[in-house]
Parts: sequence; structure tokens; C-alpha cells
Amino acid sequence: MTAPTKADLRAAALARRDALDPAARIEAALVLAETFPLDLIPVAGRVVSGFLPIQSEIDVRPLMDRLRLAGARLALPAFPDRKGPMIFRELVRGAELVPMGFGTYGPGPEAAEVFPEVLITPLAAFDARGNRIGYGKGHYDRALAALDEKGRRIAVGVAFACQEVDAVPHEPHDRGLDFLLTETGFRTF
Repeated sequence: MTAPTKADLRAAALARRDALDPAARIEAALVLAETFPLDLIPVAGRVVSGFLPIQSEIDVRPLMDRLRLAGARLALPAFPDRKGPMIFRELVRGAELVPMGFGTYGPGPEAAEVFPEVLITPLAAFDARGNRIGYGKGHYDRALAALDEKGRRIAVGVAFACQEVDAVPHEPHDRGLDFLLTETGFRTF
């Protein structure tokens, strides 16, 4: 029997995620915000990137607000030319958000480019070793590799527990997670 491909694992995990009850999604988002371990991952004075949820992703906006209240400077991914590498721009309250492609929004070109030290990372699937499957474009792997050149960054994957798979096929360019947060708990890798 052939091992499932990343595409197979992604499709199955996303189908499970899509099937979640709307009330459970809201509760999960609140649990993330309540259980993020600020004692283990201090954020005061640090740039922390989050993301605005697309499709059926877990909503990290309550978590981002908690991190802001704890002193983090927030950032969101941005795609300046829609084809080039993903960068991060500072997110300030009241700033206009513009379409970034992929169904999401981010700060426009007037927002400062920043270099996050902690990245709240979306994913399609994950395994117990801290490997993740994204959406197949490699944006986060490349962004983390570029940021890690300036000093190792902290990658915190966030997902619903139902997105876990037995094993993610790992390739040399794949950047693993340092931590994972779901509605069922926090894991260190």
C-alpha cells in the first residue's frame, strides 16, 4: 500500500475541518486565546504575526487581540506584487486592510514592513512530530527560512485537533513547527 501524499492528507484534513459545527468553531477560537502560554512564549515588545482566517480556518483574531493586550506588536502577511515572496506588515488598529489574494486581507503598502519573531502559522494538516502541511504554495516555508536567516523564529501552528494526521511526508525545505495550539491543548516539539 502506498503512503498518502501531501495532497491526499491535505484534502482529508480540510474535509474534516470543513465539517465542523459553527458553534464548535467559535468555542475553539476562544479556547486558543485563553490557553496561549504567555509564560512560555513571551510576546511583550515582540512582533507577532497572525493571519485573517479564510475558508474554514480557525479564527485567530481573539488570540491576536490577547497578544496585543499582552504587549505584542501585531503583523499580517502581505504579498506586495501577488507573485513574489510573502512579507509581513504591521497591523495597527483602524488601518485600512486591502485584498491580498487567496481570499484574505492585509495592511496596505503604507504599513511598515516588519520581521516577526513569533509567527502564528495557519496549516491544513499537522502530525505529532511538528510537521505541517500548508496549502501547497510554500509561502510560510519560504518566509520562515528567510526570517530564520536573521535568527531562529518561533513558529506556532494553530489548527483544529481534527486536522491531525498520522505522518506528514517531510521534505528538506519544510520548516517544522516549534509549538502547536488546538482547542484540545498546547504541544511543544
